[in-house]
Amino acid sequence: MKEKKEKANLVDDLSRKVLAEARAGGLTISCAESCTGGLLAGAITDIAGSSDVFAGGVISYSNRSKSMVLKVPKELIREHGAVSEECALAMARGAMDLFESDVACSVTGIAGPGGATPGKPVGLVWFALVSRSGGKTFAEFFKGNRRAIREMAVVFALTEMVAALKRARGVGHAG
Repeated sequence: MKEKKEKANLVDDLSRKVLAEARAGGLTISCAESCTGGLLAGAITDIAGSSDVFAGGVISYSNRSKSMVLKVPKELIREHGAVSEECALAMARGAMDLFESDVACSVTGIAGPGGATPGKPVGLVWFALVSRSGGKTFAEFFKGNRRAIREMAVVFALTEMVAALKRARGVGHAG
């Protein structure tokens, strides 16, 4: 129970930092999620008053929704797969365009227990953070059950969002 509360506090603290950094920079944020299924947007919107900077989020769980809602080219998904750097980048750009936000984050991965393919094991998660001036991608490998992988992905995404928002307003990388 204590570990669960500590995780909840960490997610809450990181979400507050994301919102504080966005407010300090006068920036709006959005997200596109696949394997986290709305947990990232949920963490951010759990904080009262988040609507002043959180423009919105999309759960694009299927390849079809990635293409239809986020405008990820079907050819890109066919060529690289939904769990890829290219798809993560296209998802984040799609969210930024859809919500007209300043910064967007995307998460796409394999939370398991099934779904692994050669070269793409359970626990592989791709992230992208984009702004009008460019983008950054990350591949992480998390170990654990489905819930643990999804929770670790949210913590990683929030941590990188704080760093990206600091960079966007010229503060430097978060330590």
